[in-house]
Amino acid sequence: MDFAFSEEQNLLRESVRKLMQKHAPPEYVRKHDRERTYPEDLYQAFAAAGLLALPFPEEYGGAGGTLLDMTIVAEEIARTSADLVMAYTGNIFCGLNLLRKGSDEQKRYWLPKLTAGEIKISISMSEPDAGSDIGAMRTTAMRDGNQWVINGQKIWASTAGAPNNVISLYVKTDPKAHYRQGMSLFLVDNNTPGLTLRKLDMLGRRATGTYELVFDNVRVTPDRLIGGENKGWDVVMSGLAVERAASCAGNVGAAQGVIDLATQYAKDRKQFGRPIGTNQAIAHLLADMATEVEAARTLMWRAAWLVSTGKDALREITMAKLFTSETYVKVANQGMQVLGGFGYCEEFDMARLYRDARASTIAAGTSQIQRNLIANLMGLKVQ
Repeated sequence: MDFAFSEEQNLLRESVRKLMQKHAPPEYVRKHDRERTYPEDLYQAFAAAGLLALPFPEEYGGAGGTLLDMTIVAEEIARTSADLVMAYTGNIFCGLNLLRKGSDEQKRYWLPKLTAGEIKISISMSEPDAGSDIGAMRTTAMRDGNQWVINGQKIWASTAGAPNNVISLYVKTDPKAHYRQGMSLFLVDNNTPGLTLRKLDMLGRRATGTYELVFDNVRVTPDRLIGGENKGWDVVMSGLAVERAASCAGNVGAAQGVIDLATQYAKDRKQFGRPIGTNQAIAHLLADMATEVEAARTLMWRAAWLVSTGKDALREITMAKLFTSETYVKVANQGMQVLGGFGYCEEFDMARLYRDARASTIAAGTSQIQRNLIANLMGLKVQ
C-alpha cells in the first residue's frame, strides 16, 4: 500500500493551509470562540474555494473528488481549530448520506445548494435519554394526511443553529418496531414553525455551536423523507465509516496543531538563560507527543484508504476513531503542561485547544462504545 499523496493532493493540502492562514488567523479563531459566533465568512470561503463540492459528483455541482481528498481538507482545517472543522465535515458527511440514499430528485435539489454554500446540513440523532443507546430514541414523526408531524426533543446537535441550516433528523416512525426497522431520516429547516433551538453553554467548540432542539408539532412534507420510511438505520450505517474518517482526520489535525503550538513555545520560552525545549524533560515530552500523533495519523490514513476502496473497514475505522481521539486528548493535556501557567490562561490558545479536545472521546461515538465494538469484532461478545 502506497501512502504517498499525488501532486494534486499535495497542492490541495497546501491550498487549504493557505486558505486557513488567510481567512482564519489566530485572532479570528479567538474572536469566534470568545463571542460564540458561527464562522459564516469562513464557510463561504470553503464554498468559494470548491472545498464543499470536492467529494460530490460533477452532475450535482461537485468536483468528483474522493474520500481521501475530503480527509486531507479536514486534517488541515482542524490543524487550525477542531471547532471550525465542524463547519466543514458535518456538512460533507450529511451530504454524502443524501448522495447515497436520496432520490434523484432530492439529490438534484439539495446537493447543488450544499456545494454552492447556499445551505448547510447538520446531523441530529442524540436525545437526553438516547445517546449511545439509540434504541431509546423517543422523538417521533407521524403521518397526518399528506404531511409528517414531528414531536420530541434532541440534544447535542452540532451546528444546528447555523444560518440557512437544514437538520438531518433521525426519528422513530414506527414506535412499536425495533429501532433498526422503525427509524427514519427527515430534512428539517432550522427555522421551521414549531421548532425551538437553544444553544448550549459548552466547555469547548463554542463557535460552531451545540444545540438542544424541541419539536412541537413540526410539519414536513413527504419529499423531506430520505431513504424511505423506516429506513433510517440503513442511512446511519451507510455513512458510519465516512463520519468516523472525518472525525479521525479532525482529531489528528487538531492534535498536530497542539504540537505546533507547544513546540514553538518550547523554542521561544526561556528559563535559566536558555529555551525550555533544550531541557530533556520537555524535549522528550514533545518527541513522544509527535510520535504518538504520527502513529494516529498512520492508523487514520490506512483506515480512510480502506474505506475509500469500498472494503469492509469497520474494524480499522473504529480503531482509528478510538486511538486518534484518545491521542488528541492526551497531547492536549501534555501541551498544557509544556506551557504551564500560560496554557491555563484563556488569553493563550492552548487553553482553547485543551477545551476543544475533551469532546473528541465523546462525540461521534464514545471511546467506551468503540472499545465494545472492537472487542465484539474480536469475537468477545461484550454486553
